[in-house]
Amino acid sequence: MTETDRAVDDAEGAREQGGGGRWFRLSPGRLRAGRPGNGRRRLPDELGVLVVLALVVAGIGIPYPDFLDSDNLLSTAHNSVYISLMACGMVFALAMREVDLSVGGSYAMCLVVGALLVREGVAPWLAVPAVLLTGIALGVFNVLVTTLLALPSFIVTLGTLMLFRGVGLALADGKQITDLPLDDSFFTLAGGDAAGVPFALWVLLAVVVVLAVLLARTRFGARVRAIGSNPDAASFSGIPVVRTRVQARALSALTTACAAVLALAYYGAGDPTLGQGYELQAIAACIIGGTPLAGGRGSVVGAVAGAMILSVVASGLVFFEVPINWTSFATGGVILVAVAADSALRRGGRRRH
Repeated sequence: MTETDRAVDDAEGAREQGGGGRWFRLSPGRLRAGRPGNGRRRLPDELGVLVVLALVVAGIGIPYPDFLDSDNLLSTAHNSVYISLMACGMVFALAMREVDLSVGGSYAMCLVVGALLVREGVAPWLAVPAVLLTGIALGVFNVLVTTLLALPSFIVTLGTLMLFRGVGLALADGKQITDLPLDDSFFTLAGGDAAGVPFALWVLLAVVVVLAVLLARTRFGARVRAIGSNPDAASFSGIPVVRTRVQARALSALTTACAAVLALAYYGAGDPTLGQGYELQAIAACIIGGTPLAGGRGSVVGAVAGAMILSVVASGLVFFEVPINWTSFATGGVILVAVAADSALRRGGRRRH
């Protein structure tokens, strides 16, 4: 067993003894399927948020069957793609006890950079790698400032949120970047549908699968969780803490840049004002999905489900004819209810244990 695996096992063992998970009993015949010496198996952390998502969809769809129309559901899911991608990367930051508030500014800046490159004659498909590299550079810049100045990531990314957004506004002269070649395959394919489903949703699905495996089944994911569980113990065990943080934050920035690429393809313009408040929605989606601010664990699938809940609520308000001024109120209420429901499920699991 490597030092990384040992550190993660120690952290997970401490959490399990403290009742951090939900458990159910196995029959004697199925004992071997669980952890050695333990007759219980952990239920998926995403179960609570998936149940909430299903209940919210049913709660809107029963009185308004049109809400369950396939086109409307696809449109609602597509509206959540950008927050979902940011949340997928944000899970890795939160799992290390860090918060990245700069993703909204990074998103806007990457969107503007991509639009400018295309407008200046760069082929749209060739501009994609440049946008992704820009996003990675912004993420690495964040973590380097955090490490070198020994400042909390919350403070650093709060500053870079405004810094990146300001750069985007300056590059775009404060206005939309238009006159792009919308007949190019980049806009018709990446901004359109594939097999009757928005192309962005296929990208999101691929990202979720890759990052879920990366977090739960790889050494890198184990290091991220170990650092979040106990940074000092992780460092003492020989885990390269700084390098892992750089890699995780670069990954988070990459998913934000990916969201910017898809937004450019869909909207066909570079708007430097897009992405305002996205950072808080991405964090909320992660928390709803079972990723705690205390670090040590996270769920990519849960984060996407959390983002879907926010999108479903926003779409459902239209059917209920709720004034748009109440949108933020309703969204905040759903966040509280979802987190409370997940917490109740966890407490119930601890009592049964």
